[in-house]
Amino acid sequence: MTSNPAVTGSPTVHPALTPPTVDAYARKALVAACLGYAVDGFDLLILSFILVPLSATLQLSPPEAGSLITWTLIGAVAGGFLAGPLSDRYGRVRVLSWTILLFAGFTGLCAFSQGYWDLLAYRTMAGIGLGGEFGIGMTLAAEAWPAHKRARATSYVGLGWQAGVLIAALVSPALIPHIGWRGMFLVGILPSFVAFGVRHYLGEPAVFVAASKMEKINPFSVLFADRDAIRATAGIAFMTSAQNFGYYGMMIWLPAYLSSQLHFSLTQSALWISSTIAGGAFGMYLFGQLADRIGRKPLFIAFQAGAMAMAFVYPQVRDPTTLLLVGAITGIFLSGMIGGYGALIAESYPTQGRATAQNVLFNIGRGVGGSGPLVVGLLAARYSLATALSSLVAIWALDIIATTCLIKERKGQPLVS
Repeated sequence: MTSNPAVTGSPTVHPALTPPTVDAYARKALVAACLGYAVDGFDLLILSFILVPLSATLQLSPPEAGSLITWTLIGAVAGGFLAGPLSDRYGRVRVLSWTILLFAGFTGLCAFSQGYWDLLAYRTMAGIGLGGEFGIGMTLAAEAWPAHKRARATSYVGLGWQAGVLIAALVSPALIPHIGWRGMFLVGILPSFVAFGVRHYLGEPAVFVAASKMEKINPFSVLFADRDAIRATAGIAFMTSAQNFGYYGMMIWLPAYLSSQLHFSLTQSALWISSTIAGGAFGMYLFGQLADRIGRKPLFIAFQAGAMAMAFVYPQVRDPTTLLLVGAITGIFLSGMIGGYGALIAESYPTQGRATAQNVLFNIGRGVGGSGPLVVGLLAARYSLATALSSLVAIWALDIIATTCLIKERKGQPLVS
């Protein structure tokens, strides 16, 4: 493939395959995508709840316990790179079902772990299944929904994660005393029923069916097909990296900041951090609503500027009540951008490489962004934690430059086959 029509301005499109309104298929596709991503958030938070009793039973050291989360995320990155191309070749619904089944099966096996190494293997394999769900779900929703509501659809998929985290936070304290950590892992089998429903009741999007009849290409080739494709890939990879870097760099260190600077207890910190998380959920919803009205690029720049401003403002606030509001506003800008990546990536690449682009570009961001807490920690050791958090202003400034120079506006455009 010598040219990527999605980024050269001369796309090959099938407008008739894009539904003019939100039909029954679009709603079912959105539910499937949201459930897939909700599984991710649900699982990771449950693991954090059961680490203590699990470690006691299996006699795990703190580094071993922590590595269970690390290797789940490593598996997720690998799964993202694997599931994207498979989805572009074999179908969104089929591979989404595979990833959910893989996740559910190995999560269930965790309940029968006898030691560190077999549990680590099960968690890594479960992570591989977990990692593919974001990109495939975003692609499925983007291809099923009409162009004028596409950003809203992908923002709703992002909210699936928040829903999964909320459900885990509500059910874990109630269930763990009765079923223990092994029982909680068995709860992880439930998504397999979701996979069965998705596969049985939902067909592939029309735009994918049409593209599957074309000559097959290497799905990774769409990322570097020509100069414009390279610019789009570089721009989006930088955007996802900056967003993940800023998010993890701030959120991981917020409890320590609230404790050291404002002398908050753990319970108080949880409440103040919850306001930031709630703001993030609203930000995702807001981004989708506005991006379909005023465009993707200007809204990304606006949210990046907002995140940059709040990275400076948040460490300056000392009044606890004011900090609740500032935290919520910070969450809006810090997490809201996640609601727009799905639409932006879907509109920037053709169908035969769309899921690959979604998973590769987001997981690049996840991998690079994972260094955020380390960098903030190093700066905090040399200067102060408040100064370290304020330094995130530089990341957002670079993000604005990258978005301005490398990203094209594609609001309302039909998807490219």
